[in-house]
Amino acid sequence: FFFNTRELGFLCRDPEADMAKSKNHTNHNQNFKAHRNGIKRPSLGTKISTKGMDPKFLRNQKYAKKNNAAAKAHPKNRSKGKTDHFGAPC
Repeated sequence: FFFNTRELGFLCRDPEADMAKSKNHTNHNQNFKAHRNGIKRPSLGTKISTKGMDPKFLRNQKYAKKNNAAAKAHPKNRSKGKTDHFGAPC
């Protein structure tokens, strides 16, 4: 008695077809693609949103910024030698 293997596929199965996939991840070519246009630094000067921040902190920050600007504009701090190399008053 002769059987056709296509009709009776359960008798003659390919063992490699049932095996689990072995390669789950590869990073091939991703570095090349990333550098095609260059990896850019994040743009500076973007203002961080204060939406949802603690209101008490924001009020304090507002007054701190105002007083910091007033200290920089003070004529005593404008002359040479009165600031460190970061621009802060000594």
